[in-house]
Amino acid sequence: MRRCDPPGGAHCLRARPDRPGIRLIRPRTKARAKEPEPFPESADALGKIFFLLKQNSTVDFSLYKHTTLRRRISRRMVLQRIERVEDYVSLLRSNRDELEALFRDLLINVTCFFRDKKVYTALKKKIVPRLLKGKAEGGEIRVWVPGCATGEEVYSLAICLSEEITRTSHNLKLQVFGTDLSEPAIAKARVGHFPDLIAKDVSPERLRRFFIKTATGYQISRGIRDLCTFARQNLCEDPPFSRLDIVSCRNVLIYLGPELQKRCMPVFHYALNPVGFLLLGTSETVGPATDLFTLIDKRNKIYVKKNVTSTANLEFTAKAFLATRPEPTTNSQTSRAEITMPGPIDLQSQADRIILTQYAPSGVIIDTRMRVHEFRGRTGRFLEHAPGAATLNLLQMVRPGLVVDLRTAIHRALKEDDTVRKEGIPLKINGHPYEVTIAVVPFTLAPSGEKWLLVLFEEGRAIDTEKTHSLAKGGKVSSDGRDTEIHRLRSELGANKQSLQAIIEEQEATNEELKSANEEIESSNEELQSTNEELETAKEELQSTNEELTTLNEELSNRNIEMAQMNNDLTNLLSSINIPILMVDNSLAVRRATPLAEKLFNLIPSDIGRRLSDLKANLTISDIDNMIREVLESLTTRESKVQDMQGHWYSLRIRPYRTRDNKIDGAVITLVDIDEEQQNISRLELASQHTDAILDTVYEPLAMLDADLKVRKASRAFYKTFDLNRKKTEGLHFCEIGAGEWDVQQIRNLLEIMLPKTRRIIDFPVEVNFRRLGRRKLVFNARRLESKEEPLVLLAIEDVTNHQTRR
Repeated sequence: MRRCDPPGGAHCLRARPDRPGIRLIRPRTKARAKEPEPFPESADALGKIFFLLKQNSTVDFSLYKHTTLRRRISRRMVLQRIERVEDYVSLLRSNRDELEALFRDLLINVTCFFRDKKVYTALKKKIVPRLLKGKAEGGEIRVWVPGCATGEEVYSLAICLSEEITRTSHNLKLQVFGTDLSEPAIAKARVGHFPDLIAKDVSPERLRRFFIKTATGYQISRGIRDLCTFARQNLCEDPPFSRLDIVSCRNVLIYLGPELQKRCMPVFHYALNPVGFLLLGTSETVGPATDLFTLIDKRNKIYVKKNVTSTANLEFTAKAFLATRPEPTTNSQTSRAEITMPGPIDLQSQADRIILTQYAPSGVIIDTRMRVHEFRGRTGRFLEHAPGAATLNLLQMVRPGLVVDLRTAIHRALKEDDTVRKEGIPLKINGHPYEVTIAVVPFTLAPSGEKWLLVLFEEGRAIDTEKTHSLAKGGKVSSDGRDTEIHRLRSELGANKQSLQAIIEEQEATNEELKSANEEIESSNEELQSTNEELETAKEELQSTNEELTTLNEELSNRNIEMAQMNNDLTNLLSSINIPILMVDNSLAVRRATPLAEKLFNLIPSDIGRRLSDLKANLTISDIDNMIREVLESLTTRESKVQDMQGHWYSLRIRPYRTRDNKIDGAVITLVDIDEEQQNISRLELASQHTDAILDTVYEPLAMLDADLKVRKASRAFYKTFDLNRKKTEGLHFCEIGAGEWDVQQIRNLLEIMLPKTRRIIDFPVEVNFRRLGRRKLVFNARRLESKEEPLVLLAIEDVTNHQTRR
């Protein structure tokens, strides 16, 4: 093994087998394709998802439990708001991030410290003492946890075993391997940092001894981290570890299909030591692999390895780190010679072998199901395979004459747990009758306690056929009573044989019925086991979903607090703003209103949600619904002036209600108080009317100029006296009217220099040369009118050309 120590302290591992027996096949290297590979022609939607996952992660999910996979895929589709699986396949093909998210979701990482505490209690009572008893000082205990997720179970086993090793004062090394498909989970496991929530699963004493408190949680101590090694591994494809004492594969098989479960059991059997233990989840079993493991704790699902030859298919795909092995340079003859060269001869072993093969009785070793596991000596005289399918069942291999007595002897040996012998059983061997003795010896093997049977066959004396033949023909005998007794015994023997044969046939029929019932029970048991696994899987998913919901609940609680705070702020803001504001949705129903808006629109709390047109507002508005719909359609702001019932003026403004993502979700109606402004406008309009009336009434030429000395208004006498056009005059600078005839330096001095200083000019004489009127003598009286809005200049002009003196 090649190890490297990262800063976290726990080892990272590149695993490969460390003993012979596994044949590695190096994969062909492929160039990374830029374009996505086409789907297989026969693949359905689910198969296409498996194809994409295998391309992205090299993990084949097609043999996993499809019900579980469908639930996890449906969950991702709900999160992505996708209804059709084909659409989700398209998303996966174009979005690598979603493909990674789906891969992480399929690997349900649900675990915790000391999960199912009864299992760890059973581990201390039933497994650890046997392990410690079989280990020499300085030995090593090796543990493997496939599917370790974020490492809680790995650290739990390390803590539990290290406690027992310390308590019993054994000098043993401990190595715990944790593997998983998820790289992020393995990375988190190597760091060994966990949140404060683990305090509910770990006792205060263990927290003190094996953890270090940090600001954000608990850190596994360096001593425990050094015992644990983590690596990414595919349980169904990568080579396993070996020489293991414990394999803890809990709640992993429930996600695998029957084919993968069947493949995993021989792998576990291969990886374990002769006295090795397998820990499964409470809803898991070894299935059909009962010939490889013996159940020693039904409640906690603890199995021990059987010492039988495993027929596992241990051909795994080699990883990139496996280098090509160089071919040996020695020639084949030398290699063959070295291989076949015998070692030192053990005389005692050789003698024992000769005695066992030539002088010991022939026999077989069978289990309680009559299956032969080993042949000893020459058994051809007593055993003969019947025509038909190959079998190792002893009762189907033994010669017909021995079946009844052998069945009875085995039954008694199992029942009484003692050696049973049957002597004088007649059997023809090579055409000659012999008496055969059968001995059945029961025994057990530690540590499993499983029963085995040694069946021995001893060939006795030959039977005198001549005497039997003469007796059968009614030959001469010593007395008639003896003949009668022999005849009676023969009759009784024939009756017993017939009765026994009937019993045997009845027993065989009963056995067939029991076998059929047993098959039905096994089928029901498998269905119940499958259902139980599905329930356990659903439980794991529910736990994972519950954790997600807990996180979402916390987020929603925080959002609710934020929303409540924002709602309070909005309520206070609207209450503080002395402006009537009303919000409606797209159906013109009232959504929210400020207190002033409630008064103007005559709202009560129960009116929230009612249409605005159903309410009788205290405003003179007749077509507000049409105005709102126009705003919603044109997405523009509309403004108009309205009055309440008391004649108070407001500026009604309607604008679209835009959401955060710029969607239209109603309208906002604002009423701005413009009563004072409107009254000022009315007064100005009235003053303007008065001014117009005065200007139209007086006989003297009058002109009103603005701050820029432009003609604002002029009297009728002004236009008539100086022959000017009203439209061409208003809006022009005073010096520019009449085609520039008024552009006289004296007038400019009057308006631009003198008037700003004195604000009033009386009897200012000016001579102006008009084209039509000729040269005229004018007297100007000017006054500057100051105003907040705009200063004005009032000019009174008198023509004194024909007057010698002023009146």
